[in-house]
Amino acid sequence: MRSLEIARRFAQLGETKQASRAYYLALNESGETNPSEELEAALYLLQFGGGTDYKVSYTVFCRLYNSGFCKEDILQIMDEAFYAPNVKQAQSRYRKNCALLEKYPYIFRKDFLKFEALPIRFYPFDDNSYTPYYPEEERFGDYINPKEPVIRHNFFKDLEKPVLAQDIFSQYELEYLRDNVRRSEDAGRENHVYLHYSSFAQFCAWLSCLNLKPLLEEKKLVFLFEDELDLYPIDFQARFHIDYSAAPPKPFTIREIKRLIWHVQLSSHNGGDFFNEVMDFHPNLMAMSSVMMSDIEKDIATTRKGLELAQNLNHALQMFQAVDAPHRLVEELYRMKNPTDKDLLVFLHLKDRDVTSGLDPNARISPAIFFQPHFGNVICTLEREESTGRTILQGSGHDEALDSPALRGFPYIKTFVPLRRFTTSYAATVRFVDVRTPGEIDSYIRGEREHPSVMSDLIFERILNRTFMVDPEERLYKDSTIVRFEDGKLNSRATFTALAAFLDLPYTESMTYCSEFGDQRGGQAIIPGNAPGFDPVSVYRTYDEFANDSERRFLEYFLQDAYAFYGYDFQFYDGKPMDLEQVKDLILHFDTLNSYMRRSWDLLFEVLKVNIVGDNALPEDEEERKLQMREAYLKTIVDSRLKNAENLMRGLQFVSKRGQPLQMMPLLQLDPELLEQPLYH
Repeated sequence: MRSLEIARRFAQLGETKQASRAYYLALNESGETNPSEELEAALYLLQFGGGTDYKVSYTVFCRLYNSGFCKEDILQIMDEAFYAPNVKQAQSRYRKNCALLEKYPYIFRKDFLKFEALPIRFYPFDDNSYTPYYPEEERFGDYINPKEPVIRHNFFKDLEKPVLAQDIFSQYELEYLRDNVRRSEDAGRENHVYLHYSSFAQFCAWLSCLNLKPLLEEKKLVFLFEDELDLYPIDFQARFHIDYSAAPPKPFTIREIKRLIWHVQLSSHNGGDFFNEVMDFHPNLMAMSSVMMSDIEKDIATTRKGLELAQNLNHALQMFQAVDAPHRLVEELYRMKNPTDKDLLVFLHLKDRDVTSGLDPNARISPAIFFQPHFGNVICTLEREESTGRTILQGSGHDEALDSPALRGFPYIKTFVPLRRFTTSYAATVRFVDVRTPGEIDSYIRGEREHPSVMSDLIFERILNRTFMVDPEERLYKDSTIVRFEDGKLNSRATFTALAAFLDLPYTESMTYCSEFGDQRGGQAIIPGNAPGFDPVSVYRTYDEFANDSERRFLEYFLQDAYAFYGYDFQFYDGKPMDLEQVKDLILHFDTLNSYMRRSWDLLFEVLKVNIVGDNALPEDEEERKLQMREAYLKTIVDSRLKNAENLMRGLQFVSKRGQPLQMMPLLQLDPELLEQPLYH
């Protein structure tokens, strides 16, 4: 029996909850219902469903209307259920916005339409979202959320002239422009934001959704309509008798900085250093060298403690003298009411002369914080959930960032993640963790370094690290992209032009070379062991002595979804299905990794001069005892690998803390016209 028939039977019996559930299922049975039945189900859910069932009905109504089915009846339903209950609020918002614009000095057309004559009607979907309806075209448009925290335009591509933005109807983007374009008085020149709308009538319609009051208070915006674009840019001294150049630009203040660019550390040896070096010394960025998240949190806590202990401003100035903080910043922080962790993070950047030395003091926009916190190695584990029997991927170092008040305190956040071919980044990590040279070993023995640790199971750490998958509703990943390391090396202009556009920055000369605090190091590698600048040698390194074919085939097999999504071809896996026995056979041939894990044990014994006391369970010979300990550890690792492989072969579903399915983070798309050579595969 079809779900629709079950639903009708429950409805006849007055079992509304069960009927609603069955009607919902009927709507999701592909190819099983016709438009009349879909309308029946949607109407029942609208009338008797609970919670968010109305959204299902709403969506069905819009789709059926646009398909031409029962248009008059459906529009009447949409009007009565969604438009009429909210129309007074929309009218009130429209009139308030029109009244504000009537008094605003930088809008030159004020013949606002009557509400009834607006060319778009907005049907509320929830508290923040609408669906526009175009009466003349008799169609519903796509859902829109004016407050969605995503910046979709490269507003700051060219800062030679004042910012000009076309047809911007996003409340979030308008507030972003207000908050990140400096006031003309602060920039020391005419620096208004020019908003040009190709249709005055369409602009009027959107006034029923937007809140202009907070946008107009600082008088940063200039509104232009249709052919008024010829007025851009306005000579404010000639037209309004205002000379902004009379005073020099003002220094950046702590609460002026509201934009964060989070450079995510996906894994070890994934190309993050290279991206730091390219983004270094950008005139609109404040970028520290890579820092441990735990160290930043300590610095924030120490700064807050210093503020709490300061008895007066002079005392605060004395206390912060040791960290060489400019007096104006200390005074601003001291006088600030309730400084947040975000404010303290900005203070730590602004006070650092290395970090601010490359900033353009005459910039039209406030600088962004460019932040790459490190978390040590990113570790994920498979945990069995006893209540459901599900196996869930748990934990990573990134949880520290996702829960950080300092990061979450920024109202505007862009996130990008460098990605390198998985087999290459894995082998490079083994190379880094292994201690190879006699000099390095001697430095441990002399006590110049902390004692070495036993090498962990790097291959499964890499397999289980799926932090390229995100909850799209997580605030710090809402506006995010993946950037391939290989593209940055092989097609640098196309990659960094696209990355600048995504981050809403100008593509500057500073992005055409690698540096640290502006120092290009004469073309030499900034970090020893890395390839200098844009040298592509690190793209083609295979590190064969640090990974064998079984290990790399295993990586490619279990990461094949990521390989396909991000455009990498297989080099070791043939693409054929594998069963559990084949997978176990690969694990039993992880000879290269196992050899380096054994070496790490041998080094530990040598450096610590371990004297292992025997017992009845261990051989009498000390070397035999050490060997037995080492092999027992490896056996534990192998057993864990086999167990995890069984779980992986079940085809795990990856979900967020909220229980929502994770999605692949979008890949940065490059302009084909800017490619210098074919894309890497």
